[in-house]
Amino acid sequence: MSPSSFEAAIHAIDEAHAHDPRKVQIRGEDEPYELHYSKKMSDYLEKCDPNAGETLRLAIRAQHLRRWEVPRDSYAMNKTGYHLWRTYLKKRQAELATQICLDSGYSEEDALRVGALIKKENLKQDAETQTLEDVACLVFLDDQFEEFEKGHDEAKIINILKKTWGKMSERGHELAMEISMSEGARELISKALTG
Repeated sequence: MSPSSFEAAIHAIDEAHAHDPRKVQIRGEDEPYELHYSKKMSDYLEKCDPNAGETLRLAIRAQHLRRWEVPRDSYAMNKTGYHLWRTYLKKRQAELATQICLDSGYSEEDALRVGALIKKENLKQDAETQTLEDVACLVFLDDQFEEFEKGHDEAKIINILKKTWGKMSERGHELAMEISMSEGARELISKALTG
């Protein structure tokens, strides 16, 4: 691994994210949503583990690689469909990221490690996989939760918050409590943690 391999891989990942047709407004400018998401993932990784290695940094940046190409509604809109969609996405995103790493000059071992992290293999036993899960949960809480909250009933939201909290480490919990949220969102998190 060399800095040039890392830079080449990050550039290729960001270039793929830049094709996301969905846009968000960031400081008055349109930005492709997945590019915004991946930058936010990298920002939270800095808070969780500023000394993270390159493979984890790449997996964090590529976690939702080209996700928009497989919309949620391409699978049944039920729990089984959701799990099938997520399983397929993890496999696909891992394969795409592995190939980018190989094309950027990484060894097969390192490229496959990036893919394994994206698939969240050995969650709870692998510290880097746990860090990736923490980061994904933090980005959900910071960037997606308040919008998600609007489309679901309170019981479902509380259940999802309980599951999210259960996936996180103690460090993840600490960082989650530092996120600026509306009073309503804070109240829901409190209900999830005490209920």
